Amino acid sequence: MTFRKPALLALAATAAVSVFSTAFAHDHGNKKDIVDTAVAAGSFNTLAAALQAADLVDTLKSAGPFTVFAPTDDAFAKLPAGTVETLLKPENKDQLVAILTYHVVSGKVMAADVVKLDSATTVNGQDVTITVDGGTVKVNDATVTATDIMTSNGVIHVIDSVILPQ
Repeated sequence: MTFRKPALLALAATAAVSVFSTAFAHDHGNKKDIVDTAVAAGSFNTLAAALQAADLVDTLKSAGPFTVFAPTDDAFAKLPAGTVETLLKPENKDQLVAILTYHVVSGKVMAADVVKLDSATTVNGQDVTITVDGGTVKVNDATVTATDIMTSNGVIHVIDSVILPQ
């Protein structure tokens, strides 16, 4: 991870994207793990189904810590028709695991730290690009829409698109 963004820009970007949904606000007390927090929010049903199909639920319920760039159901809906259904098939498990682990970084990386990065290495071994433009933070082409959702084993940052490894 490389730190190159100015601190003032980091603070502005953090403030701009730090508002998150009421569902998360109730679970902000760090009592639930990443999976349970996402499920409770109600807008990550596709992600939850994908984690189950990829046998990654237990991993994201383990001690961690992890940072998850979590795509919403709407983010998955942006994929071409039939993509999610195809990925959820058992014969495509390896591809699904590669995609899902591309959304996870080892360690707990808070928004104030994310905005200082140009890139981060994901659990699948590939890097994501992080850019800050005014108050907008992007992970590859996905916009971060909510940040610093604390869980018992890490942190969730919500993104509006599914990011795909190379």
